[in-house]
Amino acid sequence: MTIETCDWYFDVISPFSYLQWKTRERFAGRIRLRPVPVVLGALLAHYQQRGPAEIPPKRWHTYRYCQWRAAKLGLEFHFPPAHPFNPIAALRLIVALDARDEVVDAVFDSTFGKGQDVSDPAILSALGAALGVDDIATAINRPEVKQRLRENTDAAIATGVFGVPTIKAGAELFWGEDMTEMVIDYIDDPDLFASPEMLRLKTLPEGIHRLESKKAV
Repeated sequence: MTIETCDWYFDVISPFSYLQWKTRERFAGRIRLRPVPVVLGALLAHYQQRGPAEIPPKRWHTYRYCQWRAAKLGLEFHFPPAHPFNPIAALRLIVALDARDEVVDAVFDSTFGKGQDVSDPAILSALGAALGVDDIATAINRPEVKQRLRENTDAAIATGVFGVPTIKAGAELFWGEDMTEMVIDYIDDPDLFASPEMLRLKTLPEGIHRLESKKAV
């Protein structure tokens, strides 16, 4: 069986990205994930939506779920000192090192494995040094590094990616760590979405449009 390489869109700010990446052995024998770092904030801005951490009641619910889910998956998991945090420098470090698997591992291990603040220059410098980068400031501020991160994000939006983590398998997008089993089912059965009821969902009409400027009564 040929193992297909699938784009895996992620941001280090996302605990769900950590959970899916650190359990990627679940895809073994089916697909290989190719890490594509993107800026989640730019995706949210493009689609004019808020992240879970920006809605106070949903924030606590989401964080609690992540802690529980990590325990179920058998993963070491600690939130960093503050969340959300600015992920740009860490994302640029990953880009500067060609988004290699071991680099993504190291950044995620620091962020959610050890619960460190990767937006802290001292933390990022130590992380960079462990990865062979002596001058972290120069590495992450190269114009081509900044440009590649922007291009990754723009290309993700053009593809239809609206959140992270997202796996692109063939022409299909799968958003969220909770889609892991669905991806596996799709890889094992490419006709998974070909049933009449699945096809019907593509053209299902909207019954009501919510207006942001008006309150429901």
